[in-house]
Amino acid sequence: MAEQPRTNLPPLSLHVPEPRFRPGDPVDFAVVEIPPAGAARRPDTAEPARDFTDLSYGLVRVLDDDHRAVGAWDPRLSPDRLRRMLRHMALLRAFDERMFRAQRQGKTSFYMKATGEEAVSVAAAHALDYEDMCFPSYRQQGLLIARDWSLVDMMNQIYSNKGDRLQGKQLPIMYSAREAGFFSISGNLTTQYPQAVGWAMASAAKGDTRIAAVWCGEGSTAEGDFHSACTFAAVYRAPVIMNVVNNQWAISSFSGFAGAESTTFAARAVGYGIAGLRVDGNDALAVYAATQWAAERARTNQGPTLIEHFTYRAEGHSTSDDPTQYRSAGEPNAWPLGDPVARLKAHLIAIGEWDEERHAAQDRELAEQVKAAQKEAEKNGILGHGLHQPLDTLFDGVFEEMPWHLREQQAQMMAEETASGRPWDRK
Repeated sequence: MAEQPRTNLPPLSLHVPEPRFRPGDPVDFAVVEIPPAGAARRPDTAEPARDFTDLSYGLVRVLDDDHRAVGAWDPRLSPDRLRRMLRHMALLRAFDERMFRAQRQGKTSFYMKATGEEAVSVAAAHALDYEDMCFPSYRQQGLLIARDWSLVDMMNQIYSNKGDRLQGKQLPIMYSAREAGFFSISGNLTTQYPQAVGWAMASAAKGDTRIAAVWCGEGSTAEGDFHSACTFAAVYRAPVIMNVVNNQWAISSFSGFAGAESTTFAARAVGYGIAGLRVDGNDALAVYAATQWAAERARTNQGPTLIEHFTYRAEGHSTSDDPTQYRSAGEPNAWPLGDPVARLKAHLIAIGEWDEERHAAQDRELAEQVKAAQKEAEKNGILGHGLHQPLDTLFDGVFEEMPWHLREQQAQMMAEETASGRPWDRK
């Protein structure tokens, strides 16, 4: 006889994450715990990961409220290095502003800004060796800028013009620059994680000295590829730095849908037995220090490190997104960790190595530099002004050697085009 259901139990209920603020709500980030700068201890890079799991729940900070670098994580960078980092962050912001306007002018179809997250990529690039391989997500254009990559080349890709090294086959902003140690960006979330771990394992298997670094957003940690990569990295102690950019929001859903209500994203490291750090992502010195520490750990065969960069996406997810539809307009200005560019500028001023006049002059110089690069790139064409690549290149770059069936399709396509009597417009 079947058991009767128990009637004295309350019905089950399902928890659906809900952000604290919605459009029109007042904003108060008082619940965000911000420990004092310099409070986090800095373990030796050879220390076992199980001995500092507390660092996955705190927040590594270097710059204090007086814009001074304090504590064990202070990387003690030279003023010249700090100025170069500031310049690259300001250049990234100027580049983003002009390319955003280009999209609004119909010169390209899509763009994604890194406003508020400049330190995450720029400071990390400065802490890595140029030969190290970076596997970015789609908001780390600062890696290329910090490695002094050609702005014209980046814009050619955004415009999908005749100068585009990817021949118009990638969505705008999905750059690829092997010479700069910048792996091809993919629109499929987190595919770069197992690729980075595999590259790092291959580097170790060959006895090389180069390490890998990879980035994803906090929402992407829900993808299976993220967890597969963590398993391989932990088991084989791959020399890789795994960066999770927690900017509080995915496209239109907040970080709670990826697990932020339960614990930190750096805590993912604890479950896999690998080193974990939670870092103030708007503090360029903290990002540099954490990346430098993780890189030394990887180079000395101590295994991977997972770094959560606690930051905030100040603007829309992309040019296709309107954040006013799902979050309070007061959030960006209320974010308690401030603006990464302003904080690094204030630090340089505090130590007597910068001033407002020089900063304003630099902003004007960088704006002109980006404007000149745009004019040069647009000589190669812009998206929407016809096909910029020869039609037969449609089949190139798929296989190292084109298989017979693609050669047949290519020949058929070109024959049909010739027979149509209207050659493809490539103006």
